[in-house]
Amino acid sequence: MTLVASIFVSDILPIFVIAAIGFLLARYLGASVKTLSTVAFNSLSPCLVFDQLVSTPVSGSQSLRIVAFCVLLTIAMGIAARLTSIPLRLDRTTFSSFLLVAMFSNSGNYALPVVLFAFGKEGLAFASVYFVTSAILIYTAGILVAASGHGSVRTALARLFRVPAVYAVAAAVIVLATGASVPIAVMRPIRLLSDAAIPVMLLVLGMQLERATAPKHPMAVAAAVVLSLVVAPVIAFGLTAVLGLAGAARQAAIIEASMPAAVITTVLALEFDLDAGFATNVVFFTTLLSPITLVVLIAYLQR
Repeated sequence: MTLVASIFVSDILPIFVIAAIGFLLARYLGASVKTLSTVAFNSLSPCLVFDQLVSTPVSGSQSLRIVAFCVLLTIAMGIAARLTSIPLRLDRTTFSSFLLVAMFSNSGNYALPVVLFAFGKEGLAFASVYFVTSAILIYTAGILVAASGHGSVRTALARLFRVPAVYAVAAAVIVLATGASVPIAVMRPIRLLSDAAIPVMLLVLGMQLERATAPKHPMAVAAAVVLSLVVAPVIAFGLTAVLGLAGAARQAAIIEASMPAAVITTVLALEFDLDAGFATNVVFFTTLLSPITLVVLIAYLQR
């Protein structure tokens, strides 16, 4: 019970507190979720990605296996989501939202504190590698999935190259490849904006919840919840065995894979005019139910 209470107070409650503030801002002050979402997508998120990439050391065979794990898990979840969606007969925008919430988990503001609490600094180092890899995938493959909701692959690719976070990834890769140091006058504002990204995304989630109604596709929401909280951990156990992940790397990988749907999927759904209500419902329910599955997983992995 102490473990359950600690995880809830330290990692779950703060998320709901910030989201509640966003809810109240939208309900009583008429704050625009679209405006704040645009700010997060075009300025804060690119800084978050760049900061994480240049600040997180990626080295060692286990770290490379974590990268492979994240990529393979994302592909596996995309395939699972595609197969699951067939009997649901979703329209194109909802289908794109379904793929997003199934493929991308909350690997940052929720997962990192949980891993640190449960498995210490060694686990946190591997979790950070996963987070950076996931961020790259979200702002490349995730953008393509989101953009494809309203057009062809060619149109999706064209929109991809209009996304600031893509250039943030490219800039970070150049910095890492060349070993160049970023001037402090540039890095400090980037870091300040990076620090603001996650809280603003949570405010967007709360503001979107204020607009939420009963799910139009309850079966699809339920299916997405099961994919995120049940299917993903099962796949994760299999992948860690195949890739030979062990110790803290295995623990961090499984917990990262078992997180609720990423808050950024709501931002992407809003930005690309997808089914934002569906994405919000999945993020909300997976986050609400995740303590149940996470406590069981942490207890098992700590044995």
